[in-house]
Amino acid sequence: MSDQAVASDPNAIRRLGKEYAQLQAIVELAGQHGRVVDELEGAREILSGEADPDLSEMAREEVQRLEAEEVRLTGELELALLPRDVTADADAIVEIRAGAGGDEAGLFAAELYRMYQRYAESVHWNVTLVDINETGIGGVKEVIFEVRGQGAFNRLKYESGVHRVQRVPATESQGRVHTSTATVAVLPKPDELEIEIKSEDIRVDIYHSGGAGGQNVNKVATAVRMTHIPTGLVVTSQKERSQLQNRQNAMNVLSARLWDMQLREQQEAIAGDRRAQVGTGDRSEKIRTYNFPQSRVTDHRINMTSHNLQRFLEGGLDEFVDALLRDEQARKLAAVGAGS
Repeated sequence: MSDQAVASDPNAIRRLGKEYAQLQAIVELAGQHGRVVDELEGAREILSGEADPDLSEMAREEVQRLEAEEVRLTGELELALLPRDVTADADAIVEIRAGAGGDEAGLFAAELYRMYQRYAESVHWNVTLVDINETGIGGVKEVIFEVRGQGAFNRLKYESGVHRVQRVPATESQGRVHTSTATVAVLPKPDELEIEIKSEDIRVDIYHSGGAGGQNVNKVATAVRMTHIPTGLVVTSQKERSQLQNRQNAMNVLSARLWDMQLREQQEAIAGDRRAQVGTGDRSEKIRTYNFPQSRVTDHRINMTSHNLQRFLEGGLDEFVDALLRDEQARKLAAVGAGS
């Protein structure tokens, strides 16, 4: 970091600064672990040679405390030494689409959007709407938004997949429970210099925004449709009044999709058959079920169930996200152990 060539490059300084902070945290954790191991060895020696009952009991309690601390620090150190995901600090691009179930699927997709907005607010993340295609009855066919904040992608990535809802629709006169779905894709938003998009590979079309009227909509073309010619990816953004801002939002989403494609190609080359985040949206594919009659939400990946559906829809996702994070960490540790 003190090299003159690095010091004159802000991006290199930022990248190395992150790496330094990560390594420093590991070194400090290793230092704590070493000190506890030394203290534990000393406490065990005192216990083995102490004849006084009172002092022996004190030494035994100290050994038990230090043993628990050594186990805790060992676990933290093992996790800290796992290969760090390149997306660990990334912001997120979230895409929600109505799946099977017609209008009810659109209403459910809109509820998921509000749920993530509330969750983001509870953890002090910022949400920026990129594009939305509404149904006109309070639902959405598709909504794309950006989430910025510490750990945004790292925690929201577990939301990728098919979400299934079971409830009685407002339009159901017989009181029958219907099943509908919505698909969620969570993509990491890359830093500006982590992916290169050539200007000649992009076609940009400017058009008038849809939706409600108004001077801006009627007179000024601000909506942006961006096409990546080599891959055929198309992104639209029309929620901002500024064409420049819509262009930037579209570029952010396009960059995220391209980066996600690159990550998938790399991981498939290494691991083989990595599954795509989102299936077809069919009712039989699901990562989570929201059962309104029973006020139940179940995550099928970790067999976890809560009977407080309302709190979950109000943004209370942390219990499930923490459990999914622990499950992923345990699988990574198991894989490291199996390979050693």
